[in-house]
Amino acid sequence: MNVIQQLEKEQQKDKVPALRAGDTVKVHAKVVEGTRERIQVFEGTVIRVTGGGLRQNFTVRRVTHGVGVERTFMIHSPRIDKIDVLRHGDVRQGRLYYLRGKVGKAARIRERRQLTREPEGEADTKENGEEESEA
Repeated sequence: MNVIQQLEKEQQKDKVPALRAGDTVKVHAKVVEGTRERIQVFEGTVIRVTGGGLRQNFTVRRVTHGVGVERTFMIHSPRIDKIDVLRHGDVRQGRLYYLRGKVGKAARIRERRQLTREPEGEADTKENGEEESEA
């Protein structure tokens, strides 16, 4: 491992959520105002994820009082306190720049849902119970 890779590995965060375009996230960013430092929450939709490794960043878009606001964050930045993924969006593109032209309900994104499988034991008991009641 060369020196650059070793330095990058030291600066990377341990727990980083898997982000994709279309996800709705809450980013807790540290903001410095004079001598004070506070945490500001920015909630919106991820419209792009670029880069890789230490240089990976993502852009979040939200509409506030009818004005679209976009912010780009570095995932491994020390200024990012934490990232909460609220919803996973079901989109077909990697970059959602088309959302800039959409307003209101047209700008909604479907939620991605995973199939949940029943444990095998429960499925067998239901089948057996149904067969007994039919007979």
